[in-house]
Amino acid sequence: MVKLMFALRRLPSLSSEQFHRYWYETHGPLVREQAATLKIRRYVQTHTLDDSLNAVLRQSRSAQEPYDGVAELWWESRDELENTLTTPEGREAARILLEDERKFIDLARSALWIADERPIIG
Repeated sequence: MVKLMFALRRLPSLSSEQFHRYWYETHGPLVREQAATLKIRRYVQTHTLDDSLNAVLRQSRSAQEPYDGVAELWWESRDELENTLTTPEGREAARILLEDERKFIDLARSALWIADERPIIG
């Protein structure tokens, strides 16, 4: 399995609540609709909590401001991900998702990469 990680920052024009609601209630179902075409095996949204402990954790490591959330998407293999994006249907599905992402994600301040998991515990 290969995983696409997407660390998201919201558009400055959106409140945290607006961002999280849109991402979960609108974008999530849109990803679900495109999953078969894009051969997505699993999709998880991790939403950053508005919790004072975040500031304590950041200070303990001199860390930057947190992302608003992280999206994780899995494919059977890197080749499957790459091949899916070369088909006309795959390109169209990716275009649809990107068009929607522009409505709530600050793409220039977000990070995107592929990775493999190496579980240590669990």
